[in-house]
Parts: sequence; C-alpha cells; structure tokens
Amino acid sequence: MSIEKHSLENTGAAIYAESANLNYFLKSDLTPDSVDSVTVVQQNVKEHPRRAYVGDPTPSSVDPHPRSVLRDPGRRNGSATPGQQMILSDGTETRQFTYTGPWTDVHSYLVGNAKMDLSAYSASARYLIKAAGEQVAKVR
Repeated sequence: MSIEKHSLENTGAAIYAESANLNYFLKSDLTPDSVDSVTVVQQNVKEHPRRAYVGDPTPSSVDPHPRSVLRDPGRRNGSATPGQQMILSDGTETRQFTYTGPWTDVHSYLVGNAKMDLSAYSASARYLIKAAGEQVAKVR
C-alpha cells in the first residue's frame, strides 16, 4: 500500500492517504486519482542542438520528433506528502493524513460521508463530526 491522492468531487481539495486507512472512516469508498486515469500523452519535441561531450566544438542537430509520456495525476516525487496535517479518530482507531485545498471543503466532505462519529483534528482546531445521516442535536 502507498499514500495516494484522493480528490474530493466538485472541490479544489484532496486528501493524501492510503486508501484503506481513509475508507475506514467513510460511508462510501473514495478511489485514488491514479486509478483508471493514467494515460499516455503524445508530445512534440522541437529541433535543438546536442553536444557529444562537454566543449564539443561542432554540436549536432536533433530533428523535431514526437515522444510518448506517461501522465499520472496521482504521481509524487519523493516520500513527502503535500499539504497540511489532519488526524481522524473514532475513539478506537486514530489515523493521520494530509490534505490540500480549503479545510472547509474537507470538513464538508467528512460531514456528508462519515461512517461513524469522528473527531477530526486540523492544524487549528478539533471538530466533532457525527455519522452521516444522523441528526445533530440542537444546543439551546
């Protein structure tokens, strides 16, 4: 398993997580961006000079040509995950993720898709999230 990007529909936010860890807290599974969206893209390379070695006095010319490039929207360089840290906990399991985009979008998604009552910790505060479909008690 690896940490992958999970974009939230109709928002600019994404959660970086191992799918099984994130889906543990969600009513409906969230699929990573890289599933079914890895594509091969054709690009055109312009004509350019090339030297055989450093200081080559007579560089050769490379003709323009097409090349194929693999495009993976979930690709990352290195082991660091982008964004800000968040923690989800149901009292039994506590798991850490990162997110990009507005926290309000992530919070809204969790409110509508939480499988159980959660505590969500963002960089600034702790939020209590009820399971999706449950009524939230009014405070008088």
